[in-house]
Amino acid sequence: MRPVADTEWHVADLYEIQEPGALEFRVGNGDWPFRGVVVRWGGAVYAYENACAHLGHPLNFEPDRFFTPDRNFLLCGSHGAMFEPDTGLCIGGPCLGASLRSLVCRVEGKQIFVQAPDTMRAS
Repeated sequence: MRPVADTEWHVADLYEIQEPGALEFRVGNGDWPFRGVVVRWGGAVYAYENACAHLGHPLNFEPDRFFTPDRNFLLCGSHGAMFEPDTGLCIGGPCLGASLRSLVCRVEGKQIFVQAPDTMRAS
């Protein structure tokens, strides 16, 4: 992972993520880096903070394992909440109706870039 600017990171290349699929990324050092996830779904790329809308736990327990077995929804490994991959909306589980925190992302060539959330931007 490399910062492209103070507000944007190159987090992955398209070939690193199958479709449908997801890849975790981390920004920062120490015990509490920012954790995010990029998702390939329906020909598009989406990015979210890797924190369940229920209690804020990371969605995955194992590296890059974010989907339900049928690969239709993102799944929180802690309490079973299920999220739509393209909207982040919880459609089942303890945070029904809540959403994952969406991040602005873009694909340029074969590279995926994610914009830093407001809380990580220099003032």
